[in-house]
Amino acid sequence: MPRSAQKMTAAEWGDASHLWKGRFEGRDLNTGVTVLFFSTEDVGAGPSWHVHPYDEVFIVRKGRARFTIGDEKIDAEAGDILMGPAKVPHKYENLGPGPLETTDIHLSERWIQTDLDDPELA
Repeated sequence: MPRSAQKMTAAEWGDASHLWKGRFEGRDLNTGVTVLFFSTEDVGAGPSWHVHPYDEVFIVRKGRARFTIGDEKIDAEAGDILMGPAKVPHKYENLGPGPLETTDIHLSERWIQTDLDDPELA
């Protein structure tokens, strides 16, 4: 049976009315992809060291970021796209100057994340 079109408003997935920040899980739209929108104006801020059991695609929409994916450090800027493989710990941070905005695509119908102790902070 064909699926019907679905719509979510920004108020349904967003955390802040003036920023692209929030998430929706694929199961909310009857699909196998979960999307997180990350935004920060704080240099050095970003998601802490964590891992997912599925691949994740990062799209840098605005600003500059340093991604740590496994043992690799990758600097990225607006327009760059990166892939974090399943079961490989990762994090990223805003390099500044200015805000960082990313769209993070989780290849899963729901968000599954395990936060880890950051080996760089030990």
